[in-house]
Amino acid sequence: MSEKKFKRSAHVVLTSHSKQLYKSSLKINWGAKTPKERGPVIGSLTDIKERNAIGTHSGSYSVYRALSIAQGSYKTDHRPDLHNTESPVKIGPYASWFDPDKMVSIDPWGLDVQLNFKELYDQGYDIRPTISVTQAHLQLPEIHDAIRAGRLKVDGKIVKENMDIKVTKVALEPVWYLPGIAKRLGVEEGELRKILFQETGGMFPELVTRPDLKVMLPPIGSTTVYIFGNPADLADSKVELTCRVHDECNGSDVFGSDICTCRPYLIYGIEDAARTAQRGGVGIIAYYRKEGRALGEVTKFLVYNARKRQEGGDSAATYFRRTECVAGVEDARFQELMPDILQFFGITKIHNLHSMSNMKYNAIVKSGIEVVNRIQIPAELIPADAQVEIEAKKAAGYFTPGEVKKGDALEKVKGRPIDE
Repeated sequence: MSEKKFKRSAHVVLTSHSKQLYKSSLKINWGAKTPKERGPVIGSLTDIKERNAIGTHSGSYSVYRALSIAQGSYKTDHRPDLHNTESPVKIGPYASWFDPDKMVSIDPWGLDVQLNFKELYDQGYDIRPTISVTQAHLQLPEIHDAIRAGRLKVDGKIVKENMDIKVTKVALEPVWYLPGIAKRLGVEEGELRKILFQETGGMFPELVTRPDLKVMLPPIGSTTVYIFGNPADLADSKVELTCRVHDECNGSDVFGSDICTCRPYLIYGIEDAARTAQRGGVGIIAYYRKEGRALGEVTKFLVYNARKRQEGGDSAATYFRRTECVAGVEDARFQELMPDILQFFGITKIHNLHSMSNMKYNAIVKSGIEVVNRIQIPAELIPADAQVEIEAKKAAGYFTPGEVKKGDALEKVKGRPIDE
């Protein structure tokens, strides 16, 4: 790679005028069939003349990078050494990579940029990855229980002798193609840009002053994917595929809080994904950072308190109403962008979808992916205090082949008081 050196100016330069257009800023042709035709997304700050995107890399962690720079512990001219960082498995390209409408919230060519854009990278362009792939072992006590119970077997390949599960892990940072995002949401691009500018407190003036910049690196969390079996099989519609699309819930997923079904459903999905891989199929768990229905954990805890302190106590009959009272909306996740992650892997058919959410199911099907079976969480895995959540969701129309409580029966489903 070129030893080209850059020194960042000490004065602030606002990219809000047409004179900020530079010849060295490469054009992005979203949906092109080769990385060379498409062009790299450059959000790095080592040379502002190369930038062709709004925002910068690492999502919300860019703020921590700024703090490190302010403290003097991070060099502003640092450029990642990407030697030996390439993916250990081949992923893509797939037909979905070449369709500008299939993926609008991630950049498929953000994987192995030092290879996809080798010529430009060797010339010294500071092109940084937005996708990375590695391999790992999962150690989960519930999986150990499943093995002891005979639901999973040690095969030495998917489930190791020490009861670890071997997986391929993929991290994907958001890269938004704004015209595609607007089209997906059914709004005008100009309106979307204006609202993004306003609702982030004016954080990115280029949203309204630089309509020529069509790509944004938003300061939000990434998505992590865990693959069980051969990643290449995800794109083969003849190979059985088990999938769980899961939105982050720190309280349950990490700490085991029993007010919701998140961890039990997640673990059940992992177990079934591993079991599918063992019988010759492939499994995928996609983990999205949308804490508290994308309303945040502070809002989530306020809702918990409101639910449990209301007259009559925590009830399935008022489950969604209390969220809307506090947050202004029942659910801010929408899900229109969620299938992009599945499209990255060339998925066209899901045989077993672990999700009761109609929003997720409808978004996946609308994206062109066939869903054969939908699988709800087994009743025996639902914590006692989470009965309020699950019965409220079923009453609201979430997928279930079982009984749906209404009226007095729904009203009688109660959670614990706040002080117990």
